[in-house]
Amino acid sequence: MKAPSLVEKIRSGGLDSTFTSLYWPDSETISRQRARYADAIENFERFYGRGRDISIYSAPGRVELCGNHTDHNNGVVMAAAVNLDIIAVVSKSEGSVIRLRSHGFQREDVVDITSLALDEDELGRSQAMIRGIVAAFAERGGGYGAFDAYTASDVLKGSGLSSSAAFEVCAGTILNGEYNGGRFDGVTLGIIGQYAENKFFGKPCGLMDQTTCSVGGVISIDFEDPSSPVVESVPLDLSSKGIYLVVTDTKSDHSDLTDEYAAIRNEMESVAAFFGKKCLRDVGYDDFKARIAEVRDKTGDRAVVRAVHFFEECRRVREAIEAVRRGDTERWLELIVECGHSSCEFNQNAYAVKSPQNQGIPIGLAISQSILRGRGAWRLQGGGFAGTIQAFVPKDLLDEYCKTLRGVFGDDACHVLQIRNTGGVRVA
Repeated sequence: MKAPSLVEKIRSGGLDSTFTSLYWPDSETISRQRARYADAIENFERFYGRGRDISIYSAPGRVELCGNHTDHNNGVVMAAAVNLDIIAVVSKSEGSVIRLRSHGFQREDVVDITSLALDEDELGRSQAMIRGIVAAFAERGGGYGAFDAYTASDVLKGSGLSSSAAFEVCAGTILNGEYNGGRFDGVTLGIIGQYAENKFFGKPCGLMDQTTCSVGGVISIDFEDPSSPVVESVPLDLSSKGIYLVVTDTKSDHSDLTDEYAAIRNEMESVAAFFGKKCLRDVGYDDFKARIAEVRDKTGDRAVVRAVHFFEECRRVREAIEAVRRGDTERWLELIVECGHSSCEFNQNAYAVKSPQNQGIPIGLAISQSILRGRGAWRLQGGGFAGTIQAFVPKDLLDEYCKTLRGVFGDDACHVLQIRNTGGVRVA
């Protein structure tokens, strides 16, 4: 559709039903999304010319509900897509160059896809993600080509809501829609995103973030075979229980903590290596416990307690899924709290060792516990070390909870989120 026609369709309510399903069915949200999409189209035209045929794509952020740092050792997780997303206005172009501008950034990403080899100069930059995603499509025999895009994201950067995975999934969804007729499924697009982040961007992430952003809804993911993860829907309906998901930004950016994240994976894998295995999923918990004294000598104590976290966390995920399936919300909430304590005590990712004076996450968790003890749940969000916390708050405590956390972290700190049942998608 031509840009002016699509703007008119948006402003006249032609996408309201889509906005309702992606975001939230209230007039304020719908009005905000109308303006957001129209503004993104107008910015696309400002940078890339008027009168072009365009499409719009969306990919959500995500929250990890249970299974903190288990995916990269082939564990199990429970996660959900949320109604914060990145949108992209896209038009195919001639030649071999992908050009992308993002709201709030001055620099344009320019990627010549004539070469799909790793470029060391792009490590840690968004161009690397784009090149890696195109390379992954090529390796799978998929189509690819040039396009221009303008993106706008409300997935909080550096917050643990996976703004990077949302970006990767959005880029993959664009290529899937524009050059492949949508033939690649959500799980495959998640694998493609992880490949780009691991091999081209240079961050040793697991697969949970990309899979959740790509598939959508509340899901469990078993990574026993990471090339073909088992993804199942989990029937968690918070609204019917009068429980709200609140994510609070502690205002500390985690974007420069790659070494801290990498240490978790490396230490868990060092324990696996002691047993001659590649990852902890392949190690028996009883075998590990029987030889902890030897493992300590070989790997160090922090690796041991992080391994304990992995084994116990995988158990909690399975129990949490069963609690949801049988409708036992109280037990599910108890397990979420246990998950949070294990992350802080054993996985030790509540704050960065190199910056111990910055402990926004522990402060947020302490306040949350004082308000929600016995009524809800609270835990650190995502990778940890900095960024956000999450809480599950009963309706009668929502105002008090948000007011208190905002008083500590700022008026814009608390975000009441909804589960989004759609992953990466072409909107128009």
